[in-house]
Amino acid sequence: MTTITLPPAGSPARIIRDDADAIATAHHVAELFRKDASLRDQQRRLPHDELDLFSQSGLWAMTVPAEYGGADVSFVTLTEVIKIVSAADPSLGQLPQNHLGIVDVIGSTGTPEQKQRFFAEVLAGKRFGNGFSERGTRNVLDLKTRLTADGDGFRLNGTKYYSTGALFAHWIPVLALDDEQRGVLAFVERGTPGLTVVDDWSGFGQRTTASGTVIADNIAIAPDAVVASYEAYDRPTRNGPLSQIIQAAVDAGIAHAALDDAIRFVRERSRAWVDSGVERAADDPLTIREVGDLAIRLHAADALLEKAAQAIDTLPATPSAADIARASVAVAKAKVLTTEAALRAGEKLFELAGTQSVLAEHNYDRHWRNARTHTLHDPVRWKYHLIGNYVLNGVEPARHAWN
Repeated sequence: MTTITLPPAGSPARIIRDDADAIATAHHVAELFRKDASLRDQQRRLPHDELDLFSQSGLWAMTVPAEYGGADVSFVTLTEVIKIVSAADPSLGQLPQNHLGIVDVIGSTGTPEQKQRFFAEVLAGKRFGNGFSERGTRNVLDLKTRLTADGDGFRLNGTKYYSTGALFAHWIPVLALDDEQRGVLAFVERGTPGLTVVDDWSGFGQRTTASGTVIADNIAIAPDAVVASYEAYDRPTRNGPLSQIIQAAVDAGIAHAALDDAIRFVRERSRAWVDSGVERAADDPLTIREVGDLAIRLHAADALLEKAAQAIDTLPATPSAADIARASVAVAKAKVLTTEAALRAGEKLFELAGTQSVLAEHNYDRHWRNARTHTLHDPVRWKYHLIGNYVLNGVEPARHAWN
């Protein structure tokens, strides 16, 4: 068995060697995260130490291209890593999602100098947060935040919400429109004058992602800190499917955790129903049937998740629009099943485990709360539409981070 030794915070992060190392490391950190996950949720204890451990493990750099010193793991491995960690603590599982998406954006649209600079930062253990979403606009792509020319550089102004990971980040890439109305990422280093990160996330699920507010007040931005992220969607790239498959992997992890807790409780704590004619709750034929149903649904979700990851892995170096459409549809199929499996497992846990399972000491409601909160990121009803429109009418999905 591989021995995993994690470097202390403040020192360079461990470097993931290959896919097998990434999976072994994920299992190692997941065991550490699982211990106090329920307590962190109940008390909204932000995971500063755990997150340092997570990024020091090297997993936040596992997709850095090999030519820059990274392991460049497969998407099958990436989704498995996120699923493993999310089963232990889905808030921690969600936190690298935007970071990994940004690593991919840098790889596809960054200049050679930006790749060298930011990939080195990531390999050293630095984390990207996010400053993407806004409120009070028509939709998520309608932006008020602006990056305007100012002498030899730029000025950044705007307010962002749902900024998952920003409170813990070393760099916050802020999505803004430039003077040509193109979406760009302005990379703002923690501690920069004019940057304020507010811990005001009050969601009932995913409580420790600290998905609060980011305020950019006339921040000076150097030209080499601006990445032309619009290019990741103006042409066909894998960034949309990548972003979505990580979301699906988080939901799969939540489903696994809920089903595991249901099985454990039924075996160890639940009483058989009075009319069942059995001594143990685990021998109740109706309970057995429901657990079988959950297991089938989750196995199907896992299978489609792996198949979707393989679809991304097999994309050509320069994919066509049709290539990206096929990958997006494959990921959407997985997202439908992981969403439904997570919500169903979180709800069925109580029906199968019985009244004792609702006691606050168990905190089992966190599974459903986490699933319900996280799956709102991408309404699954639109995944059905995306898939149906592609199959029935041959309409390729729009290219953006939600497809």
